Amino acid sequence: MPDLMRQLGVILREITDDNDAWPFREPVDVVGLHLHDYYKIITKPMDFSTIQNKMEGKDVTTYKNVREIYADVRLIFANAMKYNDDKNIVHLLAKSLLEKFEEKWRQFLPKVESEEKRQKEEESKGVLATNTSREAAIAKLAKDTDDELNQINKQLEELRKMLVHRCRKMTTDEKRKLGAGLCHLSPDDLNKALEIVAQDNPSFQTKAEEVDLDMDAQSETTLWRLKFFVREALERQANVASGKMDENAKRKREICNALAKTASKRIKKQP
Repeated sequence: MPDLMRQLGVILREITDDNDAWPFREPVDVVGLHLHDYYKIITKPMDFSTIQNKMEGKDVTTYKNVREIYADVRLIFANAMKYNDDKNIVHLLAKSLLEKFEEKWRQFLPKVESEEKRQKEEESKGVLATNTSREAAIAKLAKDTDDELNQINKQLEELRKMLVHRCRKMTTDEKRKLGAGLCHLSPDDLNKALEIVAQDNPSFQTKAEEVDLDMDAQSETTLWRLKFFVREALERQANVASGKMDENAKRKREICNALAKTASKRIKKQP
């Protein structure tokens, strides 16, 4: 709104150049005029020199828009009318100048509203563009992350295959132990093991009621993957079972200790 502020500045100069505006050009000389109660009645003093300094950036605070200037100009005249009674010359001058200013402001207002509308539209477009850019950035980040994960999974799969191929050929005894280990898996782990078999054998039926798994017909890759999986699954099941056994043993000890205390009390009560 710099252009609007300059235009409003022209209007203010017209007001302040009026001979009747002399009492409002500078701050009120409270001491010289012996207005000892002025700041008790006027809590927010204002004058045209202060407005000019704020418009030119010479004051600590500056105006953000022309409506703030408009409010301060009205405040100058409102203060004068509030402090002086309606028959006082300063009151009458303030009232007359305020009417002139309000008339010029009404003529100036359409430009203000047009500029405010334009700025609002630009801000709305800016927010929309920012949101669109942010969404695009998030979508790109998600895609890049997904691509990286897929690449990592692909590399891990290639590494797994390489490691399995380097393993020696599984012996007949190891195949037998592997088959026995499969029989001790939980239903969920058994299904996962069958899915491993199906990965290298698309025709293998994992959902059939009875599954006939021929160890000799499986590739070395499948056999070693099964071996690793079964070993981890059985170790996990053993840890869970051990935890339950420890809990049961603890419970039994607590019961035995309670019975022992009860028996001890009964013995002490006997004559």
